[in-house]
Amino acid sequence: MKADITTLDATVAGSIDLADDVFGLEPRADILHRMVLWQLAKRQAGTHRIKTVSEITATTKKMYRQKGTGHARHGSKKVGNFRGGAKTMGPVVRSHAFDLPKKVRKLALRNALSAKAKAGQLVVLENAAFEAGKTAALKAKFDTLGWNSVLVVDTELNEGFARAARNIPHVDVLPTVGANVYDILRREKLVLTKAAVESLEARLK
Repeated sequence: MKADITTLDATVAGSIDLADDVFGLEPRADILHRMVLWQLAKRQAGTHRIKTVSEITATTKKMYRQKGTGHARHGSKKVGNFRGGAKTMGPVVRSHAFDLPKKVRKLALRNALSAKAKAGQLVVLENAAFEAGKTAALKAKFDTLGWNSVLVVDTELNEGFARAARNIPHVDVLPTVGANVYDILRREKLVLTKAAVESLEARLK
């Protein structure tokens, strides 16, 4: 499939052939769903925890005599029955990550790229070089191109472009090694430089 190559000045600078096995698949929602869950689970800190009975500070003296009070036979204030006691079966420090085969992850990335191409939300940019490094100037170019929510992917980040883009809301800039399904799907437009297209095709074929 063919795609036009655009520039930051909103002009057409030729065309490029996109590999059908990377950008021309029929997107599968189940694969994309599995991949997004895997990414979000992996980034969870898992540091929430509660105190166990052994960590609660309280008297170990028997509260009252065993029989004749009409109350249950309690022997410690550390248990979860009482205020300030331990919480039963509470969260502990753990990893929320789970395994997902590498083949499925590569397939999910191909599906995400194909979904953007099929929806007409894929843009091929000649290059992402912007030496001025001024946010207002880059924002004006984005407004001209009609880019409001966009992910820009390049092989190597141009310092001026990255510096100008980081203060624009809903704009992300990533290298090709960091291109991932979640970030692709969360932005409306996916902008790939010509070099990024070649790099992703070599990585995913």
